[in-house]
Amino acid sequence: MKVLVTGGAGFIGSHIVDQLFAKGHQVVIVDNMSTGKETNLHPEAAFYRIDMENAKIRDVFEQEKPDIVIHQAAQTVVQTSVLEPVYDAHMNILGTINLLEAARLHGVKKFIYASSAAVYGDPQYVPIDEKHPVGPLSGYGISKYTPEQYLRVYEELYGLKYTILRYANVYGIRQDPKGEGGVISIFIDKAIDQNAFLIFGDGEQTRDYIYVEDVAKANVAALEAGDNEVFNIGTGIHTTLNQLVEKLQQISGYSLETIYESERLGDIKHSYFTVEKAKTGLNWAPIISLADGLQKTYHYYLGQHSTKIL
Repeated sequence: MKVLVTGGAGFIGSHIVDQLFAKGHQVVIVDNMSTGKETNLHPEAAFYRIDMENAKIRDVFEQEKPDIVIHQAAQTVVQTSVLEPVYDAHMNILGTINLLEAARLHGVKKFIYASSAAVYGDPQYVPIDEKHPVGPLSGYGISKYTPEQYLRVYEELYGLKYTILRYANVYGIRQDPKGEGGVISIFIDKAIDQNAFLIFGDGEQTRDYIYVEDVAKANVAALEAGDNEVFNIGTGIHTTLNQLVEKLQQISGYSLETIYESERLGDIKHSYFTVEKAKTGLNWAPIISLADGLQKTYHYYLGQHSTKIL
């Protein structure tokens, strides 16, 4: 089948594209390259450099006629949504609606949407399941949750099937420590440069860290499963920032200073998932441990660092 991937030159999107080709699918990439990289573009994919909120996106759908959309493109930084809420809403809400309209008008069969743990806000209980109340604490959480409601309406009104994947903290190779702001990529960057780790708060806040290849597999699984459902995509394991620092010091061989500063507005103290629904509904499970994923990621960045020096 033909799959259109928004953000297909980005961190998660490029891994999804790779796995789609490995499964024999045709792929169309839509990416404005604001955070995407040309080195991430798959050479066999059709590529359109365009903003997802641009009305001309419908021309892409008209020309390519995709069967399924996997929507990864987004504004992903919580602090940006706090400082620039209009920009955040424009990208994440209006951009998604524009894609949904294009999908409706051009016969797309299914829309797979990357949502976030941020929609849950400060958890009332952990691990978080899909029945947990929604209560975002930031504009980002709101702007990721709002399209979920549009997806439900588009299914009811027009029969456009969907699957919503709420991601935990995704990390791995190709994540930009200077751009998308994933804590693991930032910490690894610090470890390689032998700079101090910076933690906002006491470091005891917990997160569910999932390797990017496992996230990509969940998207590919959703091509044929999980219709009109919401799934948490994580590992079900919680790790503190202090534990993360300790693991990275062991991998790097460096014992670096850790600087603690005040907690940031909108940050959540504890968050991790149960993923039982995804295991049954998508026939999917995470397989890469945090230890293995950190090793892969550290050595990837170390190689990138060595190339820059040369």
